[in-house]
Amino acid sequence: KKAVDLLADKLRSKGCPKVVVYDLARDDMSLALSDAFRYSKLILATTTYNASIYPFMNDFITRLVEHNFQNRTVGIIENGTWGPTAGRTMKGILETMKNITIVEPMVTIRSTMKESDLPAMEALADVIANA
Repeated sequence: KKAVDLLADKLRSKGCPKVVVYDLARDDMSLALSDAFRYSKLILATTTYNASIYPFMNDFITRLVEHNFQNRTVGIIENGTWGPTAGRTMKGILETMKNITIVEPMVTIRSTMKESDLPAMEALADVIANA
């Protein structure tokens, strides 16, 4: 959550007119899906769970696929303590969709965000803000 809130603040400071954050475990999934189709840019941030994607994010991405999500720019933030794999898994699914641009860098956070993660977060914010 700390990383997502930081990125949202960075995007706002870089002039992104509308930044919406959803916690898929707590917020209404249908609102998150509607906004994914409303906006041209999307950032997916999740933890690695059993060497894959956390279930709520998995459900969200599955619904994007089912609804033919396409023509968007997507950034990825993954979190994992021992072996973060969520980013690679999400990227693999996104690559099957039509006209999805997955931006670099993909940000990897190990357990909790650290000072050393800030340059990657800044770079992701720059790429998304200028996409």
